[in-house]
Amino acid sequence: MAETLSLIRPDDWHVHLRDGDALAAVVPHTAAQFARAVVMPNLKPPVTTTAQALAYKQRIQAALPAGSLFQPLMTLYLTDHTPADEIHRAHDSGVVAVKLYPAGATTNSHAGVTAIKHTFKALEAMQALGMLLLVHGEVTSRDIDLFDREAVFIDKHLVPLRRDFPQLNIVFEHITTREAAQYVAQAGAHTAATITAHHLLFNRNALFLGGVRPHYYCLPVLKREIHRQALLQAAASGSNRFFLGTDSAPHATHLKEHASGCAGCYTALSALELYAQAFDSVNALDKLEGFASFHGPDFYGLPRNTERVVLKRQSWTLPESLPLGEASIKPLCGGETLAWQLQSN
Repeated sequence: MAETLSLIRPDDWHVHLRDGDALAAVVPHTAAQFARAVVMPNLKPPVTTTAQALAYKQRIQAALPAGSLFQPLMTLYLTDHTPADEIHRAHDSGVVAVKLYPAGATTNSHAGVTAIKHTFKALEAMQALGMLLLVHGEVTSRDIDLFDREAVFIDKHLVPLRRDFPQLNIVFEHITTREAAQYVAQAGAHTAATITAHHLLFNRNALFLGGVRPHYYCLPVLKREIHRQALLQAAASGSNRFFLGTDSAPHATHLKEHASGCAGCYTALSALELYAQAFDSVNALDKLEGFASFHGPDFYGLPRNTERVVLKRQSWTLPESLPLGEASIKPLCGGETLAWQLQSN
């Protein structure tokens, strides 16, 4: 049984860093684990222009600990009215991707896309430039069961989108179902997916053990055990279509533990430890480096990192709570014991 695990330092291909006091509180956690991270644009107001993305990047860099080499990779928030010339400006400025949120699908998504046909000019420009489209893949119709919204999105929206833009590089974000894993595995070289640690580790029972547990509530929501097993199989398969994206999403504890609690799991503090636990559970630690360190940069067309990190098999306890400006945040599995720990450089 391996007691240490050495990896090329991974990147996080999907993270929420928020802004202001929350940004200052959480960005050191991501920077301690990852060399780079794709930063989601669903702020208030959303990051819809290149100028906003570059200003946000400066705020992230200002919040980094002294001496940190962490690189934020910026994205734009796609709307029904995003013009093609904004896509060109973003690409020329180093923005790596554009995020499609169906309107109303998740946190701060009300300005999102109401119909994909409205975005065709932007998507045509992205396809021509080789710029990535990141997709939150859920329908938002109230007549569709919450647990079926990802599968319905594939048939209703993703299959037609893939047909209309066959050369567009698409990342199906934070997939949660067997249907999504099967779709990505068969979709061709221009389609990939990120998978979170919490969707690899937990099924929907985690939401209700001993009562409603709001810190396990995220969107897309945790699914049945058959789906968790399918995600584990996909992540540990060695396929370069699947890679690490934490979807770590900080919300103040009092807003999570609320009558209408926020969606999102905060995993940035212990992301690599949680992924190691998931891969270890299926005896696939040898596949973690590809999933965490290689497949993401290869799909994005970026160089792989060269620095290494070491995880050690040793028990440690996650803190129950962390500061978040004037509030606090509870990390996923806060107060619980993890089996792996990232070693300090």
